[in-house]
Amino acid sequence: MRVFFTVIFVFVMLTFCFGQTGVIKGSVKDKLSNEPIIGASVFLIGTERGTATDLDGNYIIDAVKPGFYNIQVSYIGYESQSNYEIEIQGIRPTILNFELVENSKQLDEVVIKSASFKKTAESPLSLRTIGVSEIKRSPGGNRDISRVIQSLPGVTSTASFRNDLIIRGGAPNENRFYIDDVEIPVINHFSTQGSSGGPAGIINVDFVREVDFFSGAFPANRGNTLSSVFNFKYKDGRDDRIGFTATAGASDIGFTLDGPIGKKSTFLVSARRSYLQFLFKAIGLPFLPTYNDFNVKYKYKINAKNEIYFIGLGAIDDFTINKEANDTEAKQNLIDRLPVNTQWNYTNGLVYKRYGAHGFTTFVLSRNMLNNEATKFLNNDESKPQNLVLNYKSQEIENKLRIETSQKHGEWQYMLGIGYEYVKYNNITQNKIFTTSGPENIDYSNAISLSKYGFFGNISRKFVNEKLNMSLGVRFDGNNYSKEMDNPLDQFSPRFSLSYRLTEKWSYNFNVGRYYQLPSYTVMGYTQNNVLVNKQNEVTYIGANHLVTGVEYNLSPSSRITLEGYYKTYQNYPLLLRERISLANLGGDFGVIGNEPVTSTSNGRTYGMELLFQQRLTKGFYGILAYTFGKSEFNNISGVYAPSSWDARHIINLTMGKQLGRSWDLGIRYRYQYGLPFTPFSDNSNLVVNWDRNFAGIPDYTKINTLRRGPVNGLDIRIDKKWFFKGWDLNLFLDLQNVTASAIAQEILLLDRPLDENNKPIGGPIISNPDAPIDQQRYKLKPSIDNNGNVLPTLGIVISL
Repeated sequence: MRVFFTVIFVFVMLTFCFGQTGVIKGSVKDKLSNEPIIGASVFLIGTERGTATDLDGNYIIDAVKPGFYNIQVSYIGYESQSNYEIEIQGIRPTILNFELVENSKQLDEVVIKSASFKKTAESPLSLRTIGVSEIKRSPGGNRDISRVIQSLPGVTSTASFRNDLIIRGGAPNENRFYIDDVEIPVINHFSTQGSSGGPAGIINVDFVREVDFFSGAFPANRGNTLSSVFNFKYKDGRDDRIGFTATAGASDIGFTLDGPIGKKSTFLVSARRSYLQFLFKAIGLPFLPTYNDFNVKYKYKINAKNEIYFIGLGAIDDFTINKEANDTEAKQNLIDRLPVNTQWNYTNGLVYKRYGAHGFTTFVLSRNMLNNEATKFLNNDESKPQNLVLNYKSQEIENKLRIETSQKHGEWQYMLGIGYEYVKYNNITQNKIFTTSGPENIDYSNAISLSKYGFFGNISRKFVNEKLNMSLGVRFDGNNYSKEMDNPLDQFSPRFSLSYRLTEKWSYNFNVGRYYQLPSYTVMGYTQNNVLVNKQNEVTYIGANHLVTGVEYNLSPSSRITLEGYYKTYQNYPLLLRERISLANLGGDFGVIGNEPVTSTSNGRTYGMELLFQQRLTKGFYGILAYTFGKSEFNNISGVYAPSSWDARHIINLTMGKQLGRSWDLGIRYRYQYGLPFTPFSDNSNLVVNWDRNFAGIPDYTKINTLRRGPVNGLDIRIDKKWFFKGWDLNLFLDLQNVTASAIAQEILLLDRPLDENNKPIGGPIISNPDAPIDQQRYKLKPSIDNNGNVLPTLGIVISL
């Protein structure tokens, strides 16, 4: 800490000697036709700085003091638009392009008032837009969007070290992610196959311009989702010269390079590598994770009506065991239990957009692949083949084509599209497990392929002097995996939205819809005796009905209060036949989810309400206060509803920040979450034949989720300081996660072993009844509390050239 403040003092002194101003520039165009808007007014709110667009629709405002600004654009006959918390740097121009929507009501006057909070005809509620500045400065966010989003209403988190996103009581695998129209199945390192969580994000926040987060009212062109949609929008590379940014934090180091390639194209490229493995080994932790990732964007503007861009990202992850770190029973337990894991994934997408007089057409071609491997030997002894407990290798490959067009004719706006995917999935599994019916050896290999197809459309219009905005959308999905899923009419997915502006500040919003999602490939590909078991079990699409309603009150152009209520019902949810419970009641962790026999016979329901107060950056202050009440329940094989693993009843989030002057920023985030349910251990957990296969206690599923963990209180603090020198910028930040050292206390079982005088395990586990038959012998176990409540400080540095 002393070193940190010494560095701060030195650079504060330098600040008085050097400095520079920044530039913001971009274009203002019609959203549908991409035609330049000439003479549009662009100004920095709260200042006297502004300009008008030229004959090509371009603008530039130079000699701006670096910092955060709110920017508004307006023009006759168009709805004005405001972007908040835009950072203007000293070293690089800020490029901000606007797409204005024509206002058919008033073609002869400027629409002065702007909507700083995004709302669309399809999604008039349950939509939040998050700017890159909010992501970068979020306390405890560690520049990771999955952690930042946990401050919003309706979002539940599990363990503090994972990025599982649980939206309105739904499972983490019910979320979908897109970057500039390209679907990205994996956004986290060490991702849980069959789900979406992981400990660290892959997406480079330096690429992100903004993120649209839908917790309901999903657009018709975003299918195969039940809980949320994330639309990431990447910025374009700078067009004046090559730029460079280097970032170093507590766990990784990375760089970003961007710039022009000729007059019509720009690029961004980044790479990052973790050094956690060195840190963990130095402090004696029993696991050594290593992750690497890359992000790429290339954009080529063919002409004013045609453009093409490429999106690429991927990751390589390795997880090994540090066998020497066995100085405590808890560490030895992890060494005994954790597998060696290797995982890599990538997504490449090519997007072509063609603009016409009344709209545009988008072509998206992409390919993504996930490779996941894991092995585990009893006592980590690889010299004995009979000690093999887990040998797993799986690949998921998707090739996708989507074509959609958005047009406006008169008062009506519509969107139509089709999609096709060719999927390949293969799996080799050797796994010794212990189930409620006894020991079981799983040994199979398979390879399946299938075609997925979908059709979608949406139409919208404003009525009642443009106070009422209505939208009707439909979607049909199918695939050739089985007769239960091949007819798209069986997956008819309608959705209807309306928004009515009661007064200038009050509005009422409503959405109802039915959505479908395909079961995970791990479920569809599970095999026994060369038979696709779950195909034989007639597994089918999961369905969900959503009803969402709410009111919105805009206190000012930069602040609002919203109240939303939601009710969701699930049908055809996977029921796990081994455990005899719903997949939603199982929970999630590292590894693989759904690789077992299931039937589509579980039902569920989630419902609740969300209250949000949001203040955009105004006079140096910003804040979000959110309260969520929600329940999530799914039935098991008996038909009785039980709390799901995501049933967090009460959540309170407070995030606030203040610009202190001289480029100092302070942010604070507080979070309270009611305890999540869990299942107690079975009395048979200590059977040797069980423990040597599962390396942990087995839950007693007859008492599924009957207990609850204690509530969690967390406090994060972040301090940022920026300097703008001649030729380079510097950002230092101190991020203190979990200042209160709050923990999600989890009961675990440890093998009882002989200990030396330093309490270090020195022998094998103790068997309490060594004279019993082998299949009845039991280890001596003792309960322990896995308390992960630690303060996590991060001192980071960002250098831009």
